[in-house]
Amino acid sequence: MKKYNIKTLCFSISLIFAFLILTLLVGIIDVKPIGPNGSTVGFSTINALFHSLTGVNLVLYIITDWLGLVPVFVGMGFTFLGLFEWIKRRNILRVDFDILVLGGFYIVTLISYLFFENLVINYRPILINGYLEASYPSSTTLLVLCVMPTAIMQFNHRIKNKTLKALICTTVKIFIIFMVLGRLISGVHWLTDIVGGVLLSAGLVTMYNFVCSFKERQL
Repeated sequence: MKKYNIKTLCFSISLIFAFLILTLLVGIIDVKPIGPNGSTVGFSTINALFHSLTGVNLVLYIITDWLGLVPVFVGMGFTFLGLFEWIKRRNILRVDFDILVLGGFYIVTLISYLFFENLVINYRPILINGYLEASYPSSTTLLVLCVMPTAIMQFNHRIKNKTLKALICTTVKIFIIFMVLGRLISGVHWLTDIVGGVLLSAGLVTMYNFVCSFKERQL
């Protein structure tokens, strides 16, 4: 874990603020009915241009959709680790601090996920099984970029074998890149959906890193 640094906190707040500003602007800037069934989209010019360049790749969409279960299982793994420590040590306060913070982080991520699934900023550029689905921010991008980077932090902290650690962390990084680029070029999201997911998840992960490192500084 990195040592406490106020710049990390400021960077986290800046990223979350940037996400909020983008969310506001998506609702008011260049809003036009370019989506299916006449659904409106902000930043329509750049979104339509990017979508025309990528087209739609349903195979890539399906692959990334199924692989979206990977961060779910990873999150469950660390959740069970926290429960195991709680049961073994018989006191939740004796659970490793970074695991407790990770649990809180997962809750915030889940709340963010559910919030934007119900508050529709814009819909996808294509119909999914004949229906319009919420598209902003990209929920898969949010999930992957929240769970997997924090998993890397945990692996770096807990795995002692340097070779195994490097192998696992490199694999996770490749997975992250593939998932984000896959969602970006699959054509099932607008460009601003991906950007919004990146900004929000980066802000949350940086805040998680700050809280963990702040505790280490105090110790």
